[in-house]
Amino acid sequence: MAHARATPGRLRPGAAGILVALASSSVFGLSGSFAKSLLETGWTSTGAVAVRMLGAALVLAIPAAVALHGRWSQVWTNWRTIVVFGFIGVAGCQFFYFNAVERLSVGVALLLEFLAPVLMVLWLWAVTRRRPGLRTVLGAVAAVAGLVLVLDLGGSIRVDPVGVLWGLAAAVCLAGYFFITAKQNDSLPPLVLATGGMFVGGATMAVLGLAGVLPMAVSTADVELGGWQTAWWVPVAGLVLFSTVLAYVTGIIAARSLGSRVASFVSLTEVLFAVLWAWLLLAELPRPVQLAGGVLIVAGVVLVRSDETAGLPGEATADVEPYA
Repeated sequence: MAHARATPGRLRPGAAGILVALASSSVFGLSGSFAKSLLETGWTSTGAVAVRMLGAALVLAIPAAVALHGRWSQVWTNWRTIVVFGFIGVAGCQFFYFNAVERLSVGVALLLEFLAPVLMVLWLWAVTRRRPGLRTVLGAVAAVAGLVLVLDLGGSIRVDPVGVLWGLAAAVCLAGYFFITAKQNDSLPPLVLATGGMFVGGATMAVLGLAGVLPMAVSTADVELGGWQTAWWVPVAGLVLFSTVLAYVTGIIAARSLGSRVASFVSLTEVLFAVLWAWLLLAELPRPVQLAGGVLIVAGVVLVRSDETAGLPGEATADVEPYA
């Protein structure tokens, strides 16, 4: 049987998917620096997330309508997918993560949330009864070890068991995000899924804030970003346009190209990008141990990717339907 030859000068689909996933992680990583500059001037996390998501939904509304080509029935047909994505992939991750941060250090809470890829491997193992390949297991270990180094969790840390449960709930939601976005769905364009999810997630956060479940406040005071005093709307625009619109759309495209498992492991590089952006914008210089952790994360991604291309246990999209 003849094998198709790659066209010179073009990336293979897998390589292109990896690049898109890395681009998504890099702009997702910007959110921490943008949000921190706002939080230091009186914004609450709930207010920042609600403005971020609803603002992104408004930006994406017209392009999403164009992508539908008048086929509005697609939205109704896939309303469950949109609602689940909004509740779990958008609002759920944020809500549970913020509750974890209230009881734990940010580093520990983030580490718990990014245990999602490991939870996905265990879930697929339990559901499909197929043991993951050795390289997937080694990749998971390397990625988690890399996260520990990147987050630099040195010193004494008080572990609150309730906070740990909130963090694990955030990890479950993040795993759900990858399962949902990786599901092949030719009738629902990625742009429409992202827009609908933003509306649902943003509205959920706004309701939680207005109901007093989470504190909500915003401020129009100037912020400090990259060593410069700038208007409050600059980081807000960055959160909306880069860390949300561009990040979620490219993330969905990458997940559908790579599958849930590989895309979830590539997303671990978001932590490394967040450290690098904080270095550039907030003068928080990463330590050598954090750079070493970045190397371990990349090694874990390579191991999982090589296991996938070797034809070992498959993707969630082929084996599991995580929602109706």
